[in-house]
Amino acid sequence: MNDLLLTLQQALSEASLMTFWEAIAVMLALAYLILAMKTNIWCWSAAFVSTAIYTVLFWNVSLLMESVLNIYYMGMAVYGYWLWLHVPDLQYRNSHNIDSHNNTHHTIDTHQLNITSWSLSAHAVVISVTSLVSMLVGYVMANYTSAAFPYVDAATTCFAVVTTYLVAKKVLENWLYWVVIDFVSIYLYFQKGLMLTSGLFVLYVAMALGGYIMWRKKYRHNIIQQQNTIQEVVGA
Repeated sequence: MNDLLLTLQQALSEASLMTFWEAIAVMLALAYLILAMKTNIWCWSAAFVSTAIYTVLFWNVSLLMESVLNIYYMGMAVYGYWLWLHVPDLQYRNSHNIDSHNNTHHTIDTHQLNITSWSLSAHAVVISVTSLVSMLVGYVMANYTSAAFPYVDAATTCFAVVTTYLVAKKVLENWLYWVVIDFVSIYLYFQKGLMLTSGLFVLYVAMALGGYIMWRKKYRHNIIQQQNTIQEVVGA
C-alpha cells in the first residue's frame, strides 16, 4: 500500500513538473506566433527557448521525431533570426524585375527580407516530395524504433521541417501548411496526454489563418506600392 502511494505521489510530482514546463513552452510558443504574424524578428528568440523545452518534453513521452524536430527548430530559430536580419543584396538587384503574369515567385521589395508567394506547381512538388519522405521515415520508425504513432509523427515532423524553412524565407503560404499540420498535431498530442499543448494547437489553427490574412494583406499592399514606383520611374 505504501509503495502504491509512493508511486502515485511520484507520478503526480512528475506530472506537475511537466505541466509547469509545458506551460512555459506554451506561452513562449504563443509569443513566437504572435510576433511572427507581425513579422517581428524577436519571434525567433521566443521560438528558440520554447523549442528547447519541448525537445525534452517530447522525448520523455516517446514522441521521438517530435523531439528531434524541436532540435531542428532551435537551429532554424538561429537561422531565421540571421536571415531576417541580413537582407540578401540580390533582392534589391531584382526589385524592378517583377512579372505580374508569372506566378512562380512574386517578390515584394522592402527594407527587410521580402515576403514571397509560390505557385501551385511549386507547392505540389514540395508536398509530393515531403509526403514521400515522411512515408519512408514512418516506415523506419514503425519497424526499428519504439516511437508512438510513427507515420503520423513522421508526417507532422517532415512537413514541419519544410514549413519552418518557408517561414524563415517568408513564403506567404507557410501559414496554410501550418493549418493542416496543427490539426493533425492536436490529435497526436491529445493521445499522449499533453492537454495544454493540444489546446495550444487549437488556438494555433485560428492564429495560422490570421497570420495568412495579415501576411497576404502586407504582400498585396507592397506589390501595389512597388508597381506604382515602377510606373513613376518609367513615366519619368
